[in-house]
Amino acid sequence: MTATSLNHVSISASHLQESVDFYVELFGLQPVPTPNFGLPVQWMRIGDLQVHLFERPGAAPSHHHLAFTVDEIDELYEKAKAKQILDDEAFGYHLYKLPGNIVQMYVRDPGGNLLELDWPDANRAGPAVRRDLRPLPNAQNEENMRSTLFLDKERVSSP
Repeated sequence: MTATSLNHVSISASHLQESVDFYVELFGLQPVPTPNFGLPVQWMRIGDLQVHLFERPGAAPSHHHLAFTVDEIDELYEKAKAKQILDDEAFGYHLYKLPGNIVQMYVRDPGGNLLELDWPDANRAGPAVRRDLRPLPNAQNEENMRSTLFLDKERVSSP
């Protein structure tokens, strides 16, 4: 027996409607019908997957995160700066260039959840993103340099 795909991720929201609005406004997630669990919950559609927001007290974990592939990085970076949601604490900085020329940006949602936003080509990013990009602070060996967030047969060999 094996898992066949990822279905959804559940994260906490200190104020459910504020978090729903955030995910709709910034990422275009769509609220979908949600069962009554006896506490405030909203399921949100992202492509063929879902993010489940549930209102619960307490702080979000500092490094646990979910990652979105985004279809545009420049406007999103400007919005994140304007909303002051860029996160420099979890991984030391908010905008990294990964092996394979991938852009990785970190932000916090209204509930304090860490979000990773991934863009596949730093060369296609605008000047503000390219100017602010930093390489990962740790040395990368040959195997590290073959890593990718975007799995394809040309870059990642099967086990």
